[in-house]
Amino acid sequence: MQKWIITLGLTVAVAACTREAGYEIDTGTFGNATLNNVQVQSGELTYAQILSRRFAADVPSQVNFAFNSSQLDASAQRILLQQADWIKQFPEARFRVYGHTDAVGSTSYNKSLGLRRAQAVVTFLGQQGISRSRLEAVVSFGKTQPLVATQNRDRRNRRTVTEVSGFVDRNQQLLDGKYADVIYREYVESATYTTTIQEVTAEDGAGG
Repeated sequence: MQKWIITLGLTVAVAACTREAGYEIDTGTFGNATLNNVQVQSGELTYAQILSRRFAADVPSQVNFAFNSSQLDASAQRILLQQADWIKQFPEARFRVYGHTDAVGSTSYNKSLGLRRAQAVVTFLGQQGISRSRLEAVVSFGKTQPLVATQNRDRRNRRTVTEVSGFVDRNQQLLDGKYADVIYREYVESATYTTTIQEVTAEDGAGG
């Protein structure tokens, strides 16, 4: 009996030793930094794409709207304050806001409504001290790219999406070898920003 217990113990110990060190904490992202470097060097991935992914992971990238409205409610303003704080940490980056609607209403009206929504977001972000030269509201998908495929009113489709679009001309390559400086700067400055919620007027119309 004692011999059997010892044998079983040795078997378990050997099995445990065959597992790779660190397997308990590897969530599948190990090596991503090296992969990103390779993709950047090969042209498969740009710094703007990397920063855009981080933006979407760090803060909510979209806000939603009431039916036939481009007014930013309190929930939307709270999200945009988060976006503004993040954007301020990267003065080298430019951002684009895409406007969307649901399927109710004509295509032409909804395209205009989607653009007004994007412009409302750009205006609000500009009011938080972000240069308008870094913000674009030039693309509206109207009702052509819904999150939820329905012909009915759906708040999830009435949205804007903020994305990194590139870098200001004089800083196109700032992240090349200087990313540590940016990270340190955002770490220090993240504790200094104060913002307030502001009102944005609604738009009249007949679309979603």
